[in-house]
Amino acid sequence: MTAHAPGFPFSAVVGHDDLRLSLLLNSVHPGIGGVLVRGEKGTAKSTVVRALAALLPPVAVVAGCRFGCDPAAPDPRCPDGPHDDPRPTSRDARLVELPVGATEDRLIGSLDLERALTEGVRAYQPGLLAAAHRGVLYVDEVNLLHDHLVDLLLDAAAMGRAHVEREGVSVAHAASFLLVGTMNPEEGELRPQLLDRFGLTVEVRASRDVDTRTEVVRRRLAFEADPAGFAEGWRAADAELAQRIATARAVLPKVVLPDRELRRIAALCASFDVDGMRADLVVARAASAHAAWRGAEAVAEEDVVVAARLALPHRRRRDPFDEPGLDEQQLEQALQDAADAAGPDPDDDPGPGGGAPHDSPDLPDNPDAPDNPDSTAGGPDAADQPVPPQPAAGTPTDDADARAQGPGQRAATPDAPFRARLLQVDGVGEGAPGRRSRSRAGSGRALRAAAGQGTGIHLVGTLTAAAPFQRARGRSGPGLVVRPGDVRRAVREGRESNLVLFAVDASGSMAARKRMSAVTGAVISLLRDAYQRRDKVGLVTFRGAGAEVALPPTSSVEAAVARLRDLRTGGRTPLGDGLLRAREVLRVERLRDPRRRALLVVVTDGRATVPVRRGGDAVADALRAGGLLAADGVAAVVVDCESGPVRLGLAAKVTAALGGTPLRLEELSADSVAGVVRAARAA
Repeated sequence: MTAHAPGFPFSAVVGHDDLRLSLLLNSVHPGIGGVLVRGEKGTAKSTVVRALAALLPPVAVVAGCRFGCDPAAPDPRCPDGPHDDPRPTSRDARLVELPVGATEDRLIGSLDLERALTEGVRAYQPGLLAAAHRGVLYVDEVNLLHDHLVDLLLDAAAMGRAHVEREGVSVAHAASFLLVGTMNPEEGELRPQLLDRFGLTVEVRASRDVDTRTEVVRRRLAFEADPAGFAEGWRAADAELAQRIATARAVLPKVVLPDRELRRIAALCASFDVDGMRADLVVARAASAHAAWRGAEAVAEEDVVVAARLALPHRRRRDPFDEPGLDEQQLEQALQDAADAAGPDPDDDPGPGGGAPHDSPDLPDNPDAPDNPDSTAGGPDAADQPVPPQPAAGTPTDDADARAQGPGQRAATPDAPFRARLLQVDGVGEGAPGRRSRSRAGSGRALRAAAGQGTGIHLVGTLTAAAPFQRARGRSGPGLVVRPGDVRRAVREGRESNLVLFAVDASGSMAARKRMSAVTGAVISLLRDAYQRRDKVGLVTFRGAGAEVALPPTSSVEAAVARLRDLRTGGRTPLGDGLLRAREVLRVERLRDPRRRALLVVVTDGRATVPVRRGGDAVADALRAGGLLAADGVAAVVVDCESGPVRLGLAAKVTAALGGTPLRLEELSADSVAGVVRAARAA
């Protein structure tokens, strides 16, 4: 039997001190709630997480239990129970990886097909949640995880149990695990509900220091040349960390959280205006774990500071498009305020243990190992950096002609965002899972079993169809005789994500009437909606002499918001060129991802003043461009921004040419108009 090749040692990782500390604190106190690791590609996020498993103490489990029951306290509702003789056995702590493309069956389990066919019984086959119980569940690229899997993870994380009700199987089992996720923010953000479930968050970046980068490459090449020898060289350092985790776990129940530090935690969380009470609990648990990690008997201010810097960055975001991280000045001021709220120091000794400095974790060194540079692999984490202020926005003047020849100015400060009305593509598509338009993709819920249509085999439907004919088919003994005619497929319907391409008029006719504040606020509201529905978005703007692709289609909705807030306005209106540029973007994207349906949202007052070609008719060119998009079958919504007592109705002509759906700017709010806007694709 071939032995598994050793993984990269945890102690050999260069820098990433906050990441390593976050993982170690969760190993000491799993109740913290896991770690979310944000960072650019190629920063060893996955390497560090996978190396953690080798440090975790072995787990005692009931012999033969597929659900990892603790012999000291077996789950009374365990599907493999009751455990009348809970003989203990030991196994290594598991690190279970959840692939982004995993199915619902793989995550929560399903009917045991082998036993169903051979024994004719309905038995449950555990999934990844059962395997991860009392271990680590690792999700790489967690921000790309399908929404229906996210919902299941949220339920299990909230209740500590997994409930399975499907295919005639009704099972509930314990599912308590350390959730670790890694993600690249450029590929899109997490849903707020899942983001809040992570106890701590860390931002990692590649170092710009030459010595640090040199050491990273040196160690990686040494590991690839001789994995076993390299791992042996770091075995003592990893063993020291493993022993320290075990010691801290034993100390943790004895760590005291003084009332003064509890008040400090409450004051800190209140000053950052976080939602709910989960932040207070996470900071308290992380501070206790940090005190145990450094061998103290009581939580001190330094433990609270470390915990706050790791637990609050992702909870202070009041909007999906706020930058993550803590403003150092705000943190210092909050600490001062918290010190006042905490009250005077008590007379009793807070406990031994000098602790680590506030700005670096207390990690043991290996004297026999190569020097570990002090850098945190990319400088200070983004969580320690102040949030950059939003660019100042100018206020447009009423004189459009004065701006028509100038370079343009930034759009006015956007109006407050609102809950946007649902815009969706009519019909049923087959695109990537999401939350916008109807889809018959295989990731949706099974509605029924049918012969000859649907996706995948509907197991219960197939067995049910075959069951009445078993005697006629001469069945003898266990099992079922299944023939091709018995096969039933699952008819599923769910929701898909779309490509939402915004074509925004930024010309002087829009800015002159002081409407860009309302327009940008409305588009940001639509972008927020696209973020929640897992769409890809793109941004085309047109003003002056032509149109430009301000943002190619991307899953990073926050990037579109940043471009929109930095939008320059003024000049004439090349509407025709804007529509043609949007058509080209959609054509290219259709080649890249033919299954993802597109929704074009044109935001304009319809005033076309610049022809596509010199000497042409600007209005006729715009209508002709709209006709080309309609011929392509593009679903379109035109948001009419025209205002004032005299209205020319030009946007209505553009809508007719596109074969799209008209909307007034004020009709975009879900609170003002009920219903769903279905943009039909032109025939």
